[in-house]
Amino acid sequence: MAETIDIRELNIMIEQQSGFITNLVAGMDKVIVGQKHLVDSLLISLLSDGHILLEGVPGLAKTLAIKTLAQLIDADFSRIQFTPDLLPADVIGTQIYSQKDETFHVKKGPVFANFILADEINRAPAKVQSALLEAMQEHQVTIGDHTFALPKPFLVMATQNPIEQEGTYQLPEAQIDRFMLKVVIDYPTIEEEKLIIRENINGSLPTVTAVTSAKEIMAARDVVNKVYIDDKIAQYIADIVFASRYPERYGLSELKGMITYGGSPRASINLAKASRAYAFIKHRGYVVPEDVRAVVHDVMRHRIGLSYEAEASNVSSEEIVSKIVNKVEVP
Repeated sequence: MAETIDIRELNIMIEQQSGFITNLVAGMDKVIVGQKHLVDSLLISLLSDGHILLEGVPGLAKTLAIKTLAQLIDADFSRIQFTPDLLPADVIGTQIYSQKDETFHVKKGPVFANFILADEINRAPAKVQSALLEAMQEHQVTIGDHTFALPKPFLVMATQNPIEQEGTYQLPEAQIDRFMLKVVIDYPTIEEEKLIIRENINGSLPTVTAVTSAKEIMAARDVVNKVYIDDKIAQYIADIVFASRYPERYGLSELKGMITYGGSPRASINLAKASRAYAFIKHRGYVVPEDVRAVVHDVMRHRIGLSYEAEASNVSSEEIVSKIVNKVEVP
């Protein structure tokens, strides 16, 4: 009975604490037409202290989305355009020699901001990608002998363009695993497209003002960590990830030859964190199976290695995740 009261209290607390989410979503909707899934994914990453990899053709408001979120939170925004000639120092910063003082001074790079847009991350070579991924993982940067902590919150949204393969450097699987979510975004509907045209030709692009602060986001993260996950839900999450490693144990023998490797323990952790954040966005103090199902594709799609057999049969990791979710028993 005590547990029931706790959850009731938790629900009340979360309803009070998650009020700013409504304002954030309203602010995003004011500027971004459609792309509801992209907005939700950005909020999940923000509340779970994760990073997001976006795949979509150019012109789908990826830059506009993260820029608007930074304006709504009164936070620093930085955009890094990844190109083949980019150097790690262009991202994290470097030491500059001053003849006047005869000493080296640290010049911080664009990574020192709350929101980083790493545009077309697969255009830069591995050493530049690694410099950014280290900052994402450690939340700190070392320049010369000095180590600097990155500002909080710190959210990286990296984009990659699926249509061009020329002059690109694919992210290694181990590094892709550092992204909490990989979100694939699609074209708007025809109604949304008409609205986009109307707004742009009228020159009436809305502007937004800050509705919350970085401090409030950090406080909200502490509340998200209190969202209740029942043992049955934890079992459900573990089953989904284990089914990606050992599909034959879950009656999915036909997938065994399709998968070279399944989700790592990072997949389980991120699936639990993202489910909690999704429940928080829905103003709920506990996770239900629908929360897990809502985020499972974004958490798992980049964590499943496809065999040649899968590629030859045109089977995507998306379809594999769907089959796993449809097969694993829901609590």
